[in-house]
Amino acid sequence: MPKTYPNVSEDYKKAIEKARRKLRGLIAEKNCAPIMLRLAWHSAGTFDSQTKTGGPFGTMKHAAELGHSANNGLDIAVRLLEPIKELFPTISYADFYQLAGVVAVEVTGGPEIPFHPGRVDKNEPPPEGRLPDAAKGADHLRQVFVTQMGLTEKDIVALSGGHTLGRCHKERSGFEGAWTANPLIFDNSYFKELLAGKKDDLLQLPTDQVLLSDPVFRPLVEKYAADEDAFFVDYAHAHMRLSELGHLTVLLEFSEGSARASGPPVIVKFESIRVGVALLLSSSWFISHRLIVESDCKQVVGWIKGSVDPPSVFASRARGITADILEKGFILCLVSRCCNVQAYLLAKKGIG
Repeated sequence: MPKTYPNVSEDYKKAIEKARRKLRGLIAEKNCAPIMLRLAWHSAGTFDSQTKTGGPFGTMKHAAELGHSANNGLDIAVRLLEPIKELFPTISYADFYQLAGVVAVEVTGGPEIPFHPGRVDKNEPPPEGRLPDAAKGADHLRQVFVTQMGLTEKDIVALSGGHTLGRCHKERSGFEGAWTANPLIFDNSYFKELLAGKKDDLLQLPTDQVLLSDPVFRPLVEKYAADEDAFFVDYAHAHMRLSELGHLTVLLEFSEGSARASGPPVIVKFESIRVGVALLLSSSWFISHRLIVESDCKQVVGWIKGSVDPPSVFASRARGITADILEKGFILCLVSRCCNVQAYLLAKKGIG
């Protein structure tokens, strides 16, 4: 499914690439890839798909969020990054922290993770308690990753493989030890060690062990242990999705068909409407009560205005977004098909 990301300037893109180079040097020099990955994960993992709060929007720089018990020690990462961040004042903290996580994986031999800049900084940290608890089981993992964040069961297992980097510290998490023999190399050894069983010198958390006992998770563990390339592909996708939770989109398009042969690309297909709705509801135009909708279909226009029932293919989800639209009193701007450019310009100007 194609996505539309915020439009950033060429100067911003150049700043991102320069910052990427600086981050490579820092992470290689300080051997700090594990804590940079943890910073990126914990920043993004607070996203709540229901309330559209939390997520990778730079709030980790605030003492209130750093003070959450799950973030013990992340002040070290923030301090290490700040001298480089000061060199690039135009880059948002939101983008910068996620870029650090991407570079951490790359520098240690992991897959290249697509990075799309344009996140904006937010001022209000999320409430404590949204990150996974390492002492709990499969139901908890599904609640946090699938129900709360909107990710998948495959994402849970793939992201768990990121524990190939780093170690736990007793004073921070209550657990002690590394998951793999070389915690500064990104590979598939986490899964191999899981299947090999417990060892005195390596760590397995309750949330690691449940990957073996759960009938959905275990086949993925076995797959990734046997095929590092497959793990890298799925990890890169899962990491990108995590880092883009709540990431903005400039246009949500509705059409009566799930695909069409001509015209502009379908940004949100019916079968993926939940993802599109989540992106829309987290956008700055939603927050400012201005919604841009492209449609050439009177039925969809009627659905938005509440005069007709929504298309049955996504009726339940459509009713949910309709309720949000009506409750918040949105201003609707309806533009015709093939007017993606017009809709984008209207969105940028905030005209409803």
